[in-house]
Amino acid sequence: MTTSTRGAAKAPAVLVLEDGRAFRGRAYGAVGETFGEAVFSTGMTGYQETLTDPSYHRQVVVMTAPHVGNTGVNDEDPESQRIWVAGYVVRDPARVPSNWRSQRSLDEELERQGVVGISGIDTRALTRHLRERGAMRVGIFSGDAVADEATLLARVKEAPEMVGADLSAEVATKETYVVPAIGTKKFTVAAIDLGIKGMTPHRMAERGIEVHVLPATATLDEVYAVEPDGVFFSNGPGDPATADHPVSVMQGVLERKTPLFGICFGNQILGRALGFGTYKLKYGHRGINQPVQDRTTGKVEVTAHNHGFAVDAPLDKVSDTKFGRAEVSHVCLNDQVVEGLQLLDQPAFSVQYHPEAAAGPHDAAYLFDRFVSLMEGQRA
Repeated sequence: MTTSTRGAAKAPAVLVLEDGRAFRGRAYGAVGETFGEAVFSTGMTGYQETLTDPSYHRQVVVMTAPHVGNTGVNDEDPESQRIWVAGYVVRDPARVPSNWRSQRSLDEELERQGVVGISGIDTRALTRHLRERGAMRVGIFSGDAVADEATLLARVKEAPEMVGADLSAEVATKETYVVPAIGTKKFTVAAIDLGIKGMTPHRMAERGIEVHVLPATATLDEVYAVEPDGVFFSNGPGDPATADHPVSVMQGVLERKTPLFGICFGNQILGRALGFGTYKLKYGHRGINQPVQDRTTGKVEVTAHNHGFAVDAPLDKVSDTKFGRAEVSHVCLNDQVVEGLQLLDQPAFSVQYHPEAAAGPHDAAYLFDRFVSLMEGQRA
């Protein structure tokens, strides 16, 4: 990505998809060029959490809500230390933010962090195109980076694809750090950072858990060096088919029968650890309004999602694995995609969506309590 921040508000911009379709608008944020996978998010709120979610690394996010930036930007809501999206696409950006917590505009924050975006395009048409054709590579070009569309299309096609991308180590912490329990400490959890969101260890800390956040490259010995009562595998970007090291570590945890919880990428890793495959969804699930059924209770939850890959596991039967019996515990009601797994013979489960969802909804927050219950049961 190359950027210049001069004249962002007025510079012409063009978005070019790898199938040749182009949309023209105005620069939003930094001026320059950027490349990534074009995906859309259906959330009407929570754009700060979206932008700073490490799972969006190397993705250009299209906001389906037409008006974005109304509440500005503050320093309290980010899920990580920086914006991770490769580019940002909005239809009608707010001219003036209006919120008592706002410290600056979204446009200013994108420009400050060098994130190239585009505004003023028909995001509904773009979203419909991605639904029909699937997520694909894209480039955003503004200012001096704008050229004829044939030249820009050739550059887009040179960009790497998401299939086969091994990205978790690029976004994870390099050093272990500790998030202390809030109130009385009850448990210690080793959390493997594959792109963890800041709210995740906070949700555990609220339940009396001291969380040791370890790098994606952590070994099994390093995991157990913290003497964990439970082990957590986080969300993260990239293709789960490349995550051989986390899969190996998780299999070691399963062999020891330590209580285990995985979210998003962690769900895909559990699927692989149990012997299931993974596959790329046509356009993925992204946003904060996805209906999921917890098949263990029958309850339907509205949930927050950000995933482009899914686990290929049978919905209609219990599967035998090397770690005991496993079943699909949660399913998306829109398309029957696997949204959760659980083992029946030892304390391990995972979900594909985000129960920590800071921007809401909070229907699935009980899953952290379920993790606590597994640790209590193991201790008893």
